[in-house]
Amino acid sequence: MKVDDLVKELDLKVFCGKNGLQEEITGGYTSDLLSDVMGHIEEGMIWITMQTHQNILAVATLKDVAAVLIVNGASPDEETLKKGEGENIPVLGTSYASFEITGKIYQLLQKA
Repeated sequence: MKVDDLVKELDLKVFCGKNGLQEEITGGYTSDLLSDVMGHIEEGMIWITMQTHQNILAVATLKDVAAVLIVNGASPDEETLKKGEGENIPVLGTSYASFEITGKIYQLLQKA
């Protein structure tokens, strides 16, 4: 499933990184601890988090994730948006909590 398909299916907001919407999602990882994500997420996965600061883009770029999804209706801060414009990693948003959106994404990826 491509990031763009997930955006449409779950009505996600795209904050930045529109050039990466055609990336294929290979799986997902849900965590708010940056060191945990760096140690466990794999290339091509979507990262689900409540973090909104620019360090999420540093980790996402380092690990070559397909997208970052911010939960609970939160929005990235200004520095994150500015940095995100130069990256090809989509930063997405949803009003769902981490538990709910993780389950929805898992179900969709199982069908794909």
